Amino acid sequence: MKEIRKIIATYDQLDLTEEKVALAAVVNVEESSYRRIGARMLVRSNGLWTGGISGGCLEGDALKRSQMAIFKGEASKVVYDTMDDDNNQIGVGLGCNGRIEVVFTPIDAADPNNEIEQLKKIATAEVPSVMLKIIDAPPGSQLLGQKRLVEQDTPAIDFVGIDPLVLQESVAATWEQRRARIIQTQAEGGAVTLLVEFIRPETRLIVVGDNYDVSAMLGVANELGWECYVVGKAKKLTKEIYQLAREVVDFAQADTLPVHDYTAVLLMSHDYNRDKQMLPIFANQHPRYLGMLGPRKRFQNMQNDLKEMNLASLPFFYSPTGLEIGAESPHEIALSIAAEIIAVFRQKKGGFLKDKEGAIHERAGQVSKGNIPAK
Repeated sequence: MKEIRKIIATYDQLDLTEEKVALAAVVNVEESSYRRIGARMLVRSNGLWTGGISGGCLEGDALKRSQMAIFKGEASKVVYDTMDDDNNQIGVGLGCNGRIEVVFTPIDAADPNNEIEQLKKIATAEVPSVMLKIIDAPPGSQLLGQKRLVEQDTPAIDFVGIDPLVLQESVAATWEQRRARIIQTQAEGGAVTLLVEFIRPETRLIVVGDNYDVSAMLGVANELGWECYVVGKAKKLTKEIYQLAREVVDFAQADTLPVHDYTAVLLMSHDYNRDKQMLPIFANQHPRYLGMLGPRKRFQNMQNDLKEMNLASLPFFYSPTGLEIGAESPHEIALSIAAEIIAVFRQKKGGFLKDKEGAIHERAGQVSKGNIPAK
C-alpha cells in the first residue's frame, strides 16, 4: 500500500495537460521474481517513474515500454522470461530465473475510472479490495488492460461481457483465500485471461504505551507504510511520536480507536496493571494480531487474570511478542515485532527461507474457465 500511495501522490502533483503517464503492473509470475503480482510503476512521458516492478532489473526496459504505450495510446503486455537464465533472452540481465508478465496501460486523465482513480478508492478502504483486470486478449479487441474495482458482496458483476456467475465465483474465492486468481474465460471480444487481484488495506498499528521505545516501533512501522495510532499519557509522549502517529489518545479513550481485520495492537506500557486494563478493551474487538511486550513469565502470571476475564484462549494473542532474532536494542525489538505481524497477516511461520522447500512465494490460483460461452 505504501507504493500505491506514492504513485497516487505523484499522479496528483502532475500537470496532466502538459505530460502523460502510463502504469506498468506485474500481472503474473512463475518461479522466482523479486516482486509479485500487484507491483506497480507509474511512468511519466518525461522518463521519470515512481514505484517499481522488479529489484531494478526491468525498470529500464519497462520505461521504454511505458512510453510506447503512452505514444500509441493503447495497452500492451510483455513477458520477461528468464527460466533458462539466458541474459540475451529478453535484452536485460536478470538473475531471477522466473517468468514475469507485465501489462503497460496508458492512463487517461479525463477518465474518472482510470486505474489511478480506482487505486485512490482502494487506498482509503478499510477492507480488502478486488481488482479485475484483463491481462491477455485477442489483438484488436481493445480488451487488454480493461479493469474494474469490485466491492465486497457486490450482488452482480458486469464486466466486458464475462459471465457474471464466473466473475462472482472467482471474486468470492479470491476474498476467501486472500490471494490473486487468474482465469481463462470468454468475453465479448473473444477468449481472455483475467486477473482477479486481491489488495490488502493499509496495515493499522495501535501502540499502547508512552515510554521511549514507542518511537522506535513507530519508526519501523512508518517505514513500512503502516497507519499508526498511540495510546498513552500526553505529557510523556515526545514530539516525534506525535509526528509519526495519525492519532494519539489517552488511556481513557483507548476504546475509541478503530479496529478492523488488518489491525495489529501492541501492548508495550511496561506496566503489568496497565496492560491488564488495556487487554480486554482490544481483545474483545478481535484484531488480527494482539501482542504484549515482556518476558514469558509475565504472561504466565497473567493467565489467571485472563481466565477471570474469559480471555484464556485467544488465537490472535502473542506474548512474548516478536520473532526470535536475538533482538536487543529498541529498534531491533521493533523490527522483530513488525516481522511477526507481517508473518501473521500473511499466514507464514516466519522461519529461515533457506530451510523452506519449494518456491519462496505461492503462485496465483490458476483456474481454467475455457468452456464458458461469451454473453
